[in-house]
Amino acid sequence: MSPESRRRKRAKPSRSGQQVVRRASPAEVDQCDCPACSSADIDPQNFIDDLVGEGAHLIKTDDPVEAELFAANFLSAGDLAGEDFTEALNEGMLPAVAEIGTPEALAVLLAIDAVREGTVAAAAARRLMDAGVTAPSWASELRQPVRVGPCRRFADPAGSASMLVCAFERAGRSYGFLLHVDHLDCDAAADIVFFPAHALDEVVSTIQQNGRRAGLTIAEELLDPAEFRWQVARALDARADHDQERDPAQLDDEFDDEGGPGYHLLAVLLRARIRALPEPTRPPAEHDADAGQTTLDLLDMITQIAGQAQQIQTRAGRRAAGRKLPAKRKKSGPAAPIYQLKVGLRGAKPPIWRRLELPADTSLADLHDIIQVAFGWNDSHLHVFETAYGDFRVADRELGYRAEGPVTLEQVAPAVGDRFNYTYDFGDSWDHEIVVEKVLSRQPIAYPRCTGGRRAAPPDDCGGIWGYAELVEVLNDPGHPEHDDRLEWLGLASATDFQPARFDATEITRALAEGGHG
Repeated sequence: MSPESRRRKRAKPSRSGQQVVRRASPAEVDQCDCPACSSADIDPQNFIDDLVGEGAHLIKTDDPVEAELFAANFLSAGDLAGEDFTEALNEGMLPAVAEIGTPEALAVLLAIDAVREGTVAAAAARRLMDAGVTAPSWASELRQPVRVGPCRRFADPAGSASMLVCAFERAGRSYGFLLHVDHLDCDAAADIVFFPAHALDEVVSTIQQNGRRAGLTIAEELLDPAEFRWQVARALDARADHDQERDPAQLDDEFDDEGGPGYHLLAVLLRARIRALPEPTRPPAEHDADAGQTTLDLLDMITQIAGQAQQIQTRAGRRAAGRKLPAKRKKSGPAAPIYQLKVGLRGAKPPIWRRLELPADTSLADLHDIIQVAFGWNDSHLHVFETAYGDFRVADRELGYRAEGPVTLEQVAPAVGDRFNYTYDFGDSWDHEIVVEKVLSRQPIAYPRCTGGRRAAPPDDCGGIWGYAELVEVLNDPGHPEHDDRLEWLGLASATDFQPARFDATEITRALAEGGHG
């Protein structure tokens, strides 16, 4: 077992990758590119270009919630970086995004304005639209009013914890939030679950059932929308105060164990939603920093309910995404074209990605093998493809997985701009986004091949994105107590042999051919 594996047996890593990298010496390790997150000398224009580049998919989606989640992810990371983020956002980042003047830049500005008040994004977006820049299809939906459903509060009789539940609808799209409040920890938010509104009844049922299993009688009450807003704001504000007082290394990951949005991202989105509710009549709550701690039994119940609600969200998402799979290409028809794919490792800072060219009729089973080679994984863990047409791996009726062998790439991604997800190792959760960038004509060369990319991939079993960031930090610090153990685990004689910035497309193409993929 590796040193990292032993460490993960003792405690789940919760360290933010950005924060780990930021604490290391600039001369020893690559840093986050964000000006608000780093004191190192960087090229601000490169950062802005990357931000707009990452937001390019926003002009292809028709769901404004995707744009809001994109913006919430960016803003939550900035908020955790420090108090100077808002100033940097308004005085540097957003004006620089607006200067680019493309539809992609406009999409980023509109997304940020949708979830954060008090920025210059709205004015900058208006100037671009007045100049004739095309707005994304979802921009009109963002201007529609947000309507709120019944606001409910579920609480145990002792008043130790409660759950605030409400669904919001805009332009026919409905989503719900479940906010866990720990009243024995300054009334602070403990967790947030985001789910499709059609799963609301199942979420409520789960709350009641888990309460009964824990021996608690859960009381339900309807709240006035203004009171609901007050209670949500109280919980979010108390949690924000706590986070400011904590060591950044102890802050929660931005993505949970299931790969879904984490607390801080959803807190930004929930704050945006409650702006649609009436202003509370009473003043904001004062933060009681001397409150006690929640009992273990109650924490166990909250954790259990959160897990159940997350499973409901995942199942509901799969049901909603289960479109009919397009027909397979006929063998008697013309040869399949070549797809240019960009496969990026989510959460990696700096980015880690590969650009691959392969026939469009490549099976998902073969695509799995190709990605393993391209990223240097050793194929020792489970994996799954999550697509708009369902989830594919080894068939498992109970878990809702369909067989990946008979399904081709072009069936789950029929057009340029289509994207889907590939997760490898459900423990470390190496989550890859796959995007069809181009459809090319076949050339008299061997496929598949790698034509571009950036940086070496992390080694297997190193603890996920945050564990890898810690590994980089340890190897760049010869005085670290685990330095020699990590070198031994990697089989390296010296830290100079560890080269996270190394990438060679030709070498990957050669490995693909040697592995029988050429």
